[in-house]
Amino acid sequence: MERLDGLDSSFVSLETSAAPMQVAMTAVFDPSTAPVGYSFESLRTVVEDRLHLVPPFRRRLIEMPGRIQHPVWVDDPAFDLEEHLHRHVLPSPGGPIELEEFTAQVISRPLDRSRPLWEMYLVEGLEGGMVGVVTKVHHAAIDGISGAELTATLLDVGPEPTPVAPPDSEWLPEPLPSTRARARDSVDQVLRQPIEIAGDVARAAIAGLRIWRHNRRPGTNPPPAPFSAPRTPCNAPLTSCRHVGFTHLGLDEVKQIKNATDATVNDVVLAVCGAALRTVLEDSGEPPQRSLVAAVPVSVRKKEQRGAMGNRLSVMLVDLATTIDDPVARLRAIAAGSRAAKTQDRLLGPDTISQLARLTPPAILARAGALESQLNLLARLPPLCNLIVSSFPGPAFPLYCAGARMVAAYPMGPLMVGTGLNITVQSYLGSLWFGVVACPDVVPEPWTLPARMTDALDELTKQVTSPKRAPRARTIATFGV
Repeated sequence: MERLDGLDSSFVSLETSAAPMQVAMTAVFDPSTAPVGYSFESLRTVVEDRLHLVPPFRRRLIEMPGRIQHPVWVDDPAFDLEEHLHRHVLPSPGGPIELEEFTAQVISRPLDRSRPLWEMYLVEGLEGGMVGVVTKVHHAAIDGISGAELTATLLDVGPEPTPVAPPDSEWLPEPLPSTRARARDSVDQVLRQPIEIAGDVARAAIAGLRIWRHNRRPGTNPPPAPFSAPRTPCNAPLTSCRHVGFTHLGLDEVKQIKNATDATVNDVVLAVCGAALRTVLEDSGEPPQRSLVAAVPVSVRKKEQRGAMGNRLSVMLVDLATTIDDPVARLRAIAAGSRAAKTQDRLLGPDTISQLARLTPPAILARAGALESQLNLLARLPPLCNLIVSSFPGPAFPLYCAGARMVAAYPMGPLMVGTGLNITVQSYLGSLWFGVVACPDVVPEPWTLPARMTDALDELTKQVTSPKRAPRARTIATFGV
């Protein structure tokens, strides 16, 4: 058994039918590069041959009696690959909108906890002879970085699949632990917990004192505090309905803006996302009166933790300066705010959020989540944030699956209780690939966000480059690069 830590366990406990806690990726492949063709059978062979390299694919979740302790991962004796690999054919020719709609259907459904928490769909019928692969995994098993590592395990750097060494021994899962064994383990953990709790509380108090002292220094402009974001239409109780939108932006263009404004690539991403949401809210007749706030996950995964399951995350709150009209001035304000948030995150420490998360028993956390879904308790508080923006680097070289070249890769993250918009971004082959996940019953006209992001980048480019520059071709309604 492998026990989930506090952060991973919280993703399990806070999950509801309206808020499935899963990360996803929709990739588009060009099968013309496959030496012997590309099919559902060839995808199945790749996954089957590499199962021993991706332990999360054969592990299921087991809850503890009474949920007094965090659940555990165990090998699933009943694992059946056929329950996780699926084939779907879109009415041909399926375009980006049809792929977005199918992806939305997939990610709106919670995973079955009676088996390993992942699914993969091969999507045929795309225009231009392309094929899609939609993969979703529970957030308790992976974060963005470990998800990218897992994806890389199933891909190759050339059309010829890399030979994979077989496992050293046959996979022989142990029987599922009995209720008595789980109860005994829970009691042992509870007996040891007071010492752990005391240590966690002490470390959190020290971190809080460091931040308090830092923020009191003259000239310090601290990042937004939790629950200080303005209330917007995006901050309302979620339904199970999902909208998914895809787009990609040129990485060279983003870097050109970054270099001209002393910002980072992530700052430009935040500026583009904030400007897009600001425009959508203005068009809906509800412009934000105060600056929007983004929750930005930050990887704290160490080198020795590469390939490990679970989440190694901290979270920053970043002011998106949406009350500033000038795009460049707004970007510079975001860059300054990001630097302040990073400083505070370092003072907080890489493990503080995870340590605090393990203090609350899953039963209490799950009950709190259920009450929130029923009573909308968070409506009485300012939102924690207005949207989630997550970005991580990917390879600059092409990847292949069963010989088919990956030409697009759109990552997606979950929605959080009280926040109906998540924008996840990864770099690949000289582009930034955006996956927009929204609850359309909460976020006004989320299908316009990809176009607004393109407009926001164009506006920034006009401000920092020659006004004679030719307009950039839009990339919303095409597959790949």
